[in-house]
Amino acid sequence: MTDTTVAIREAYLTDAAGMARVHVQSWRSTYPGLIPAPFLVGLSEPAAAQRWAAIAEARAPGQGAFVAVDCAGLVSAPGTIVGIASYGARRVAVRDHGGEFHALYVLDDAKGMGIGRRLMAAMADRFLAADIRSAVVWCLRDNPSRWFYERLGGIRVAERPIRFAGTDLVEIAYGWRDLTPLARLSAGPEVR
Repeated sequence: MTDTTVAIREAYLTDAAGMARVHVQSWRSTYPGLIPAPFLVGLSEPAAAQRWAAIAEARAPGQGAFVAVDCAGLVSAPGTIVGIASYGARRVAVRDHGGEFHALYVLDDAKGMGIGRRLMAAMADRFLAADIRSAVVWCLRDNPSRWFYERLGGIRVAERPIRFAGTDLVEIAYGWRDLTPLARLSAGPEVR
């Protein structure tokens, strides 16, 4: 994979439908058995597109969204969004951590290409530019992809029970007290 195969860039309002597609497909492939099937079946791309449009428009220091675009047609048509990420203020306070990685989703066919790592690095870079030196990400304890955060240097820093879609679940937080090493994981000039 070269730097031009998949581009990481800031999300725009016009990306909302593609972001929603990634969001819904990722939830449906990741959470069966964890989240009730009727909830997953009922996910709506148009409703998700509205939420992602608002996130893409909310540009400010220390908050925003990124997309990963398949430029070479490796796993989809060239120009298709295959990964998304968002970041911003903490929604749940975790001591010694200033920001929060809100979402990170990559289509199944695009996993293993370094896209998630590059999206995390891009968000860490933006946090550092806003003088936010540390951050957390919350994920379901039983999410099979949660080990990804440990491979990127995240340390388990908190746990909490939640009730979601009528189901009792447990979330864990991985934290980075210094985002500098994470920001350096990006592979070159792909962030625009």
